[in-house]
Amino acid sequence: MQGSEKVRVRIAPSPTGENLHIGHANTALVSYIFAKQNNGRFIVRIEDTDRTRYVEGSIDRILESLLWLGLDFDEGPGVEGEFGPYIQSERLQLYREHAKKLVDKGAAYHCFCTAEELDQIRNEQVTKGLPQMYDKRCKNLSSEEVEERLKRNEPHVIRVDIPKEGTTAFTDMIRGEISFQNELIDDQVLIKSDGFPTYHLAVVVDDHLMEISHVIRGEDWISSTPKHVLLYQAFGWELPKFAHLPLLRNKDKSKLSKRKNPVFMSWYREQGFLPQAIVNYLGTLLSPVAEGDEIFGIQELVRDFDITKVNITGPAWDQDKLKWINGVYIRNLTVEDLSEKLVDGGFVPDSHTTDRAYLAKVVALEQERLKLLSEFWEQNQFFWETPEVPVELATSVLSEEVLTSYLPEVISALSELDVSSWSSKVLEEVLREVQTRRELKPREAFLTLHIAVSGQK
Repeated sequence: MQGSEKVRVRIAPSPTGENLHIGHANTALVSYIFAKQNNGRFIVRIEDTDRTRYVEGSIDRILESLLWLGLDFDEGPGVEGEFGPYIQSERLQLYREHAKKLVDKGAAYHCFCTAEELDQIRNEQVTKGLPQMYDKRCKNLSSEEVEERLKRNEPHVIRVDIPKEGTTAFTDMIRGEISFQNELIDDQVLIKSDGFPTYHLAVVVDDHLMEISHVIRGEDWISSTPKHVLLYQAFGWELPKFAHLPLLRNKDKSKLSKRKNPVFMSWYREQGFLPQAIVNYLGTLLSPVAEGDEIFGIQELVRDFDITKVNITGPAWDQDKLKWINGVYIRNLTVEDLSEKLVDGGFVPDSHTTDRAYLAKVVALEQERLKLLSEFWEQNQFFWETPEVPVELATSVLSEEVLTSYLPEVISALSELDVSSWSSKVLEEVLREVQTRRELKPREAFLTLHIAVSGQK
């Protein structure tokens, strides 16, 4: 990149889900890295113009998740800059003013077609095997008729007037030049009948007014980009650079969705994934990583990542690989830090967090096996609470007849020891003596004790 270019990138999530989508987290990470690499600015803008799908509280949860991941933004809600406000519903007048500018210069027009008329147009096109798009009939209305219908407050939208000749092309930083036949681009609605803008108008106006230099987003927006390019041209504005990232996918290559994988950051946090592990795993999906080099932090990503070399094949989301990486990060924590994360995250009931020394001892025993913080209590509850062991589980290794004599013998042998002399070595020697005396296999003896103590097999 040329040193004189001022880099400003943004992510623009919609508050239509319960939290930050993992796909938006991926885009945010790339945008954050790109900004850091170029001494630029990373901006968050909330696109909340779809009021029918708005989820109360989602904006705060999205912003909090970004900060939890360590993706601090330079401008956005709560971090105001000179280009705010950063929530689209607070910028409605701007969009209406810009739509009017397009109408005044003949690049857009008022459309009064009803839903029934639009259905009729589509049905006729389907019958004739034609592409389904608006037929521009309202573009031919006289200015007098338009004025009269506006005075009567007839419901209407504003559509962009797409030229039907030629092609519209743009250069993608990842994919190279992409072009579209204009005749296949619909006259997109810019302002809906409720006065709210559509995504297409709002995103172009906001990106221009906020001086966004690089538009980094998912590949599902490629087909919309020619509409945006034409809007930039209609306004007479300079185009930003575009980079369309491959979408995260399920293992069967279908689009990542909550039907097959958890997609909201809240779930990953509740399960006890560490933010550094999530960022690390997302980094492994951006470009090939050699075996043995899978663990790295965001500073290494800023140093090594090249957006022009992103693999355009959609990476498969591998929950097991993410858990493995999370386990590595858990093992790299000190016992004190891991104990604190378990307590602060609510992974240990409050009633059992007062004796931190005891908790630390249990954590030290379990740390090597943990892959998720949420596994800790499930696997170690018996250190605080005596479990109920169903008869079926208790007798799943040894018969009830053998069990009822074996366990008392173990208790008796342990009772003969001075508690101050207990150590793993001493206890193992005593328990193996009982096992040998009872002529039990090691698995029979020790798995039975594990079940009796923990209530788990």
